[in-house]
Amino acid sequence: MRPAIRSPRDFWAGAIYLAFGAAAVLIGRDYPLGSGARMGPGYFPAVLGWLLMAIGAAALARSLVRHGSPVGAIAWRPLVLVTGGIAAFGLLLRPAGAVLALLALLAVSACASRQSRADLPTVLAFAGLVAFCVGVFIKGLGVPMPILGAWWGE
Repeated sequence: MRPAIRSPRDFWAGAIYLAFGAAAVLIGRDYPLGSGARMGPGYFPAVLGWLLMAIGAAALARSLVRHGSPVGAIAWRPLVLVTGGIAAFGLLLRPAGAVLALLALLAVSACASRQSRADLPTVLAFAGLVAFCVGVFIKGLGVPMPILGAWWGE
């Protein structure tokens, strides 16, 4: 007798998508939806949650039909470094400002890859990404984040 799950990787990915989608729908269920033209605070979590659940259901169905590889070992280095980069961003945003917080996020997260190097193209890409984020989120969308934080007298 063959096992019902032919692709464990697809199965677990689908289960995770379903869980996150269901959590988004459940958390946002008490917020008013609004309409497509005038979205309420519950619109985005509901739409995103249902989309995630649809993707999860498709991955679960695929895991029963198509053969796939087993789930590999957990890549601890990337997991810890990317999570650490996000934590550094959150901790540095107010005191150091968006520029330094974004640079810390990028630098720590880049170390997750063994191929990362601190060469000129990487430094230019970091500078461009930081400038893009400041321009779009802080200047363009008006997200209330300090460009330079309290450490710089802002």
